[in-house]
Amino acid sequence: MDYLLWVALGAVVLLLLTIVGIFNSLIAKKNQVKKVFGGLDALLKKRWDLIPNLVATVSRYARHEAEVLENLTKLRSQGQNPSEAANTDVQLTRALGGLRVAVENYPDLKANQNFLQLQGSLNEVEEQISAGRRAYNAAVEEYNNALEMFPSNMFAAMMGLKKEAFFEITAAERQNVDVRQLFQSDR
Repeated sequence: MDYLLWVALGAVVLLLLTIVGIFNSLIAKKNQVKKVFGGLDALLKKRWDLIPNLVATVSRYARHEAEVLENLTKLRSQGQNPSEAANTDVQLTRALGGLRVAVENYPDLKANQNFLQLQGSLNEVEEQISAGRRAYNAAVEEYNNALEMFPSNMFAAMMGLKKEAFFEITAAERQNVDVRQLFQSDR
């Protein structure tokens, strides 16, 4: 009898440790998604702060590229709440790509030290944002998998945890950029 009591007690302790482990794992994954999104948000803010300097430098050289610059400024002024962040981020990335193409027409601008420094900073931030998007999507994938896989899905449902959305781009942004069209639309 004493032996059966120890076996039952051991099984209960093992079950409790498993439950605690699953619970802690779900919470850690949920917090990882928030942490990575916070890091990505910081990078988007850094880009947000660089844009006015870039626009001011470029505007001295590219007065007739006002539409591209106005678009960047307009996108920068949009709110940055989490539900709008992905859409605004995608639009800013597209507009900055158009600006980089337009800059090719200004040899003096490409040689300007301030512009080169700003462009280098912006390129670095864009690479960091790209890495941040990948890290965010990886964290979301791991979290969402835990919400759907047995047995953690049962605990996730009891805890009221919901799936997170991935950072995604639109179908139009998956297409190659037509540089000629960018220049024709600016006229």
